[in-house]
Amino acid sequence: MKAQEKRFGAVPAGRRLPGEFFARDGITVARELLGKVLVHETSLGTVRGVITEVESYMGVEDKGSHSYGGRRTARTEPMYHQGGTSYVYLIYGMYQCMNIVTAVENVPQAVLLRSVVPADEESGRRMELLRMKELEEKAGRRKGYSFVRTHLSDGPGRLCIAMEIKKEDNNIDMVESPVFYVTEGLEIAPEWIHAGKRIGIDYAEEAADYLWRFYL
Repeated sequence: MKAQEKRFGAVPAGRRLPGEFFARDGITVARELLGKVLVHETSLGTVRGVITEVESYMGVEDKGSHSYGGRRTARTEPMYHQGGTSYVYLIYGMYQCMNIVTAVENVPQAVLLRSVVPADEESGRRMELLRMKELEEKAGRRKGYSFVRTHLSDGPGRLCIAMEIKKEDNNIDMVESPVFYVTEGLEIAPEWIHAGKRIGIDYAEEAADYLWRFYL
């Protein structure tokens, strides 16, 4: 956690992002989410994380997207809601993934949040405690503290554990919610942003090669 904090230092609280920010295409929003701050009220208090890695999922024509071909199910329904809606789903039967819907209603695009770093010291401390609590519940004892500190919230599953994002946080209007939202954060220069292939979608044929993962 200390190494991650040194990367940015403490990030002051900023104004929350309005609906207009999210009501754009998923690639534009994904790139501009880098450096913004995800805020979630947890059982330990408020946790703030600077967004450092994202992936765009571009809807009905994107073979990597849950909504490819216009697929609309109970699971994917939040993707069809207005930009700024949360889309949280379970993978491998054990890990939650956090997405923010973009564009406008009935245009099912979303941005997967892959990594954050603590925006302040207290958030880092709470993230560590939440990660350790998860390990204790699964293993029945404390273990892996060094791993937790090194990989606190890098990866979609670890991010959700560290920020206590659960299935109950699915389909939330993050523009209006008082406990789950995104704020302004750091100014990010374009040259700091890197692009690469999305992770874990080898099934998506040519879409697996799209450079729609963006990271600092």
